[in-house]
Formats: sequence, structure tokens, C-alpha cells
Amino acid sequence: MDPLDTAAAYGIGDEHSAAPPHTDEVALLSVDSTTLQDWLQVAQWAAAEGWNPGHRDAACFHPTDPDGFLLGRIGGYPISSVSVVNYAPNYAFLGFYLVHPEHRGNGIGLATWRAGMLHAGDRLVGLDAVPAQRDTYRRSGFIPAYDTTRYAGVPVRSGAPAAGVVPVGPEHLAAVAAFDRPHFPAERAAFVERWLTADGHRAHVRLVDGRVTGYGVVRPAQNGWRVGPLFADDRAGAEALFDALVADVPPGEQVFVDAPEPHAESAALATSRGLRVDSVTTRMYTGPAPATKTAGTWAVTSLELG
Repeated sequence: MDPLDTAAAYGIGDEHSAAPPHTDEVALLSVDSTTLQDWLQVAQWAAAEGWNPGHRDAACFHPTDPDGFLLGRIGGYPISSVSVVNYAPNYAFLGFYLVHPEHRGNGIGLATWRAGMLHAGDRLVGLDAVPAQRDTYRRSGFIPAYDTTRYAGVPVRSGAPAAGVVPVGPEHLAAVAAFDRPHFPAERAAFVERWLTADGHRAHVRLVDGRVTGYGVVRPAQNGWRVGPLFADDRAGAEALFDALVADVPPGEQVFVDAPEPHAESAALATSRGLRVDSVTTRMYTGPAPATKTAGTWAVTSLELG
């Protein structure tokens, strides 16, 4: 598909197609927070770029910080986007930084970026950079912390029941949110509950003597299924959870896992289940990387939203 065939590429109809290019576009640009319904268009843009967002990602993340989902418009037409989700007074995460192909190279991206960073204030900001953009983000003050490798493929299924692993129920929500906290740079209990219970999401928890020792979620995406997060105290728990999650995936469909480099065993788990390297991104921050439970992180939640 021709990337300049914008309406088709981004899956949006004529009433939402990009404004005609203009020689002084930045002067005409307005960047403001937007509704969940409008943000669903951005999810279509991301899918056209090959980012493979989950079907319910936007609905789960948008309530976390509705003012942090910014859409750039000219004459009412959406042409750019960035999300800067303020999770806490000291932490934010940037993603969905996109400019419509017909409007690139005119300063639209920089103006949209600045609006997003203004929303973050003086918070530490994280993002996941594709290789082509690492130097651009570095010039904007972001420091590389580590790489995250996406593994993909039709998973090998163990066929054995996962000991101690059960579907997440209402009685587990508070304990799972508490388990999540040391694995992420900020408290996000309300988001975790939405993520665990969203339509189409399959969530499992591992219990040992009644105590949560891990949990994971698999969700349908534009292409196949994405596992994330997958947090567990040890390899045996991570394997049991992974096997339970992929048992919920229809046979023959692809699974995608984003494994962080600092935890080398996460890559070994992915490859042991038949997945292969698909792509690599770099986690970057505007300051020192926040302390999290790296050894328990087998798959991150989302490259787009942290």
C-alpha cells in the first residue's frame, strides 16, 4: 500500500481525512486533549504503522489521564498525535507520537511533541524508541536505559495444566494490583483492574499458599495476540502463566511478547516456547531509570503506554 494513500492507510473515511497541506501549517495547528472516541482513530494510525495495538488498549489507558491523549488538528482535521500519560506526580510515559504522512517535515511533529512534554511538566518521562528515532530522542534529552525485544510466532503449547494458575476473578483484583506495584514505576491499581477485566482480555494469576506470585494477561491485537504484562517471581511461575495464557489463544494464531533486556531469562522463556525475534526498541528516560522489580518482569505491558 502506498503510505501516502492516507485515508486507506489509516482506515479513516473522507470526513476524517487529513487537512490539505499548507505552507504555514504550524501556525494553523491546535493541539488539545481528546476524547476516547477520537483517540480510536489514532489507534488505527498506529496499526497502519505496524505497531499492532491491542483492540481495547485505548479504552483501558485513556481514563488513567484523559488530558494526556493529545490530538493535533488543522481546521478540525486530525493530523498528529502524542500520548503523555501522567501516572504519578513524578512519572509519565510518552507514546503514540505520530504525524500524518502528508504533513511530515513541516514542524507539525515538533509542535505536537512540545505540547505533550508541557503536559508532563517536570516529571520523569519514559518512552520506547524504534531504532530510527533513538538519536532524535537523545537530542531531546532522553537517555537510553535498555533494549526490549519483541518475540513473535505461533507458540509451542505445553499441553499440561499450569499448577497453581487460575483465571483472575474479582477476589484477586486487589492482590494482583498490589503485586503489580513494584514491577512498574508508579501505582496504577485502577488501570490494572481495567486491564484485567476488559472485554477480550484473558488474565491469569499464580497462587502459592494463597499468595500471589505472578500474573499475566493476553489480549487480541490488530495482528494475533499480545502477552503483557507477565510478572512472576521465578521462571517456573512465568512458564506456568505463559502456558495458561497461550492456551486461551486460538490454535495457529501468532503471539507477541515484549521481553526487557535486563532480564535475560525473559528471552529464554520466549524462545523456549517457539517464538523468534521480531523487532527491537529502546527504553529511554529523561533522567535515571526508575527502580522496578526487573527480575520479575517477563513481558512489559505495552510499548506504547508503558
